[in-house]
Amino acid sequence: MSGCNAHVSPPSRSSAPANLKIRPMKPTSNAEGNLVNKVLSQQFTPIAADSSLLRKAGIALAGSALVAVCAHVALPLYFTPVPLTLQTFAVLLLGLVLSPRMAAATLGAYLLEGAMGLPVFAPSVLGANGLAHLFGPTGGYLLAYPLAAALASFLWRRSHRGFLAAALSAAAGSLVILAIGAFWLLIFSHASAENVLTLAVIPFLPGDALKMVAAAALASGFARWRRQTV
Repeated sequence: MSGCNAHVSPPSRSSAPANLKIRPMKPTSNAEGNLVNKVLSQQFTPIAADSSLLRKAGIALAGSALVAVCAHVALPLYFTPVPLTLQTFAVLLLGLVLSPRMAAATLGAYLLEGAMGLPVFAPSVLGANGLAHLFGPTGGYLLAYPLAAALASFLWRRSHRGFLAAALSAAAGSLVILAIGAFWLLIFSHASAENVLTLAVIPFLPGDALKMVAAAALASGFARWRRQTV
């Protein structure tokens, strides 16, 4: 029979339904894009926060190490329990180059290290270490460091950041250190105000002036260099 040998051809492409259409992919909507950005930001925010925290911790440790090194550049004076050191220079310099909060935190870390017994304080004529040194005759100077650095930083950042402004800001911080240190010694020793001024303030004024000038010169030079390189 001829019907059994009939060849059945495959359906042609033209036999596909005429109404079948391929739809293009819809672009991501703004809401979906914002959602993706939010998810990514949530994933990377902790990493950025950890990095910032590590950076601040490194700055605090480096700054406290600078103060510790300057503390051991000391010249004991026979007529007063307060030695002549470079600590004030380091405190004022950190105040001028760091933010007020960072400067206070750095000097707070320095005091904490000393209170724990680490050899970061200047050599004491009484041989005291740790808390005994921190709350000894010269403790007022040490405890004034965070406030002095924060004040110098606060004033410096509200000026035109020239040398004179840096020197005046450093002078304000230095006066805070001398005032609190002298008042502490006055209470600790029960000496007269005249004796405290003679022993703990007046002899240090020329040296503190040099330290203020040096810190101001470095800070203003650093600020000028940053303006030129940014």
